Amino acid sequence: MNTRTDRAERGIATAIEILQAGGVVALPTETVYGLAGDALSSDACAAIFEAKDRPLSDPLIVHLPSLDWLSRLTAPSPLAFALAEKFWPGPLTMVLQRSPSVPEIVTAGQDTVAVRMSAHPAFRSVVKGFGKPLAAPSANRFGRISPTAAEHVMSELGGRIPFILDGGPCRHGIESTIVHVLEERLQILRQGPVTEEQLREFAPVFHGPAGVAAPGGLKSHYAPRTPLVIADRPISRGPREGLLAWSNAPEGFAVVERLSISGDLREAAANLYGAMRRLDEAGLDLIVAEAIPQNGIGAAIMERLQKAAAEK
Repeated sequence: MNTRTDRAERGIATAIEILQAGGVVALPTETVYGLAGDALSSDACAAIFEAKDRPLSDPLIVHLPSLDWLSRLTAPSPLAFALAEKFWPGPLTMVLQRSPSVPEIVTAGQDTVAVRMSAHPAFRSVVKGFGKPLAAPSANRFGRISPTAAEHVMSELGGRIPFILDGGPCRHGIESTIVHVLEERLQILRQGPVTEEQLREFAPVFHGPAGVAAPGGLKSHYAPRTPLVIADRPISRGPREGLLAWSNAPEGFAVVERLSISGDLREAAANLYGAMRRLDEAGLDLIVAEAIPQNGIGAAIMERLQKAAAEK
């Protein structure tokens, strides 16, 4: 066995051991790093809220070890099963009617629960080895920039949690798409890697006031400490301003982070939070984010930027 594989297996075993003891651990997913705990234990879920300084009004996403858990925790419709067959494991979260076995702390007291199955091999190994669903919101302080690498988790939660499983950089770099699955329609509660165009192949899609609270649904979220504004044509107006550029960057900014030189929206999504974090750590007075084309996953990137720019 090579050293890297041995280290990975030891890390997975350590994570499972901590979870079985009722603790919480940071795990990689294909979207962002998550702070995981036993989804069926109110105490473990309370530890997640405490470590993140997360308000109890913000529900958690439950990650399932296998598809059979969908019927054990929710009342899935044929539409829900069709979506699961197409997009799971993967970055789609479905909000469905919950079963009584789901603790109220997970759902913020609602009669719905958000569920998904992660595609990251390390996460899948942990959740399967644990044998039960894991609640796993992003592994950061509440409202802050989501972590897409183990070192981001350490900077956010170091000293607050016992273990971080390093699975390398996250593939997608933004959180999962969240849909409320209704009888014959899909309501998008949060945009993400699974796009509106993909969802329309299964049912009519709409946006609008949500009848349920969704994870990450508050107005201000994913935010740097440095003030951030969005501009269609960014212009530097001060010596200590940084630019979060979509592709090509104008001159005059003290620090520039390009999301994708080639203009690839998927690459931009994967780079978004890391670039925001580097700008936030650069000692700037202002971050100017260039507006992103809102086609495909670009709509999800703009949703994150708008929340990052919202007043706290």
